[in-house]
Amino acid sequence: MKILVCISKTPDTTAKIAFADNNTKFAADGVQWIINPYDEWYALVRAIELKEADAATVIHLVTVGLADCDPIIRKALALGGDEAIRINADSHDSYYIASQIANVAKEGNYELVFTGKETIDYNGSSIGGMVAELLDLPYVSLATKFTLTGTSAEIIREIEGGEETDTVQLSVVVSCQKGMAEQRIPNMKGIMGARSKPLKVVEPSAVDAFTAIASFDLPPAKAGVKLVSPDNPEELVRLLHEEAKVI
Repeated sequence: MKILVCISKTPDTTAKIAFADNNTKFAADGVQWIINPYDEWYALVRAIELKEADAATVIHLVTVGLADCDPIIRKALALGGDEAIRINADSHDSYYIASQIANVAKEGNYELVFTGKETIDYNGSSIGGMVAELLDLPYVSLATKFTLTGTSAEIIREIEGGEETDTVQLSVVVSCQKGMAEQRIPNMKGIMGARSKPLKVVEPSAVDAFTAIASFDLPPAKAGVKLVSPDNPEELVRLLHEEAKVI
């Protein structure tokens, strides 16, 4: 079986967020970059578990990004990917990114495409569904458990108020979240081996982007806490009505 795992580069959650060029670009200076946790901890690690159960399984990684993505790709290879493909483009347009990934998936004839449920920077949750549509494949989102028997997959996914169990025949696109696998860290053997694993750089296909970033804004600073005496409930009601506007 061939599995394609989509990975992306995101800022570490402890990174200080700032913007440059009149708030049109993310200021990357001094930022620690990591593999998007949903891609790494759940999509990639579940793929590795499937390979451990069937040694004939091949795991390929794909990302859309420039050369500064190579360190996080190497980490993913160290965890257990067999080889990687980097599409040499810099875009934040979901359709553009999904189209590039779908083209790679078509050429590779993958039976299973894993993505994280979303990236922790843009929280779009859009790539998996777009890739599935472009490949004309079934799509199961928000998966918390994935069990494979032959060419049939049983997938438990989170829905509003509960869980849903789906069965689907390969090929399929699945977005993964907490519950799919447990976080791993690369061991020394994996780190050393990742240096020699193939990292293929390909030029992007000609695809029009539908969106562009006009500007970024930081959320407003939080206001200070207001303390209201328990002997003055009228003031509390006034604040909730006039300032918090919750009643």
